[in-house]
Amino acid sequence: MQTEFRNAMARLSAAVNIVTTDGPAGRAAMTVSAVTSVSDSPAMLLVCINLKSAAQPVLLANGRLCVNILAARHEQLARQVAGMTGLTPAERMAQVQWRTGEHGQPTLPDALAVLEGDIVHEQRAGSHCVLFVELRHIRLADTAEDGLAYFERQFHRIAAPQVAAAA
Repeated sequence: MQTEFRNAMARLSAAVNIVTTDGPAGRAAMTVSAVTSVSDSPAMLLVCINLKSAAQPVLLANGRLCVNILAARHEQLARQVAGMTGLTPAERMAQVQWRTGEHGQPTLPDALAVLEGDIVHEQRAGSHCVLFVELRHIRLADTAEDGLAYFERQFHRIAAPQVAAAA
């Protein structure tokens, strides 16, 4: 059942994000595809984190995080933060030019969107913890560009809609 489930989930396209945190427990970042909206009033996200992740206890201890929604051109960064390039977690954080966001979290200056918030509820479920994050600040990129998705265990470019020029 576990193998079948993983293979089925590989067929579920998902946006690629980098989740960051900073606070008394330190700084951490991880590449995450398990992010979804919960509510727009209040603005709330659900973020699923593997319990084996080194960043998981840091996130919980800090009680806040940032979801950086990646553009297609961020694929190498997504690989780096995910640990696919052999760098240590500290090296992964150090090699990125983070900007401190309005809610005090590390943000990517050129992310498609930056969503900073507080963890208001945590629920352990199987191998993961599910974090409910109430958003405190949102920043959108000024221009539309292609998104980054994960499907069949590979990264894929998702074309941004083309806006027709005014006549």
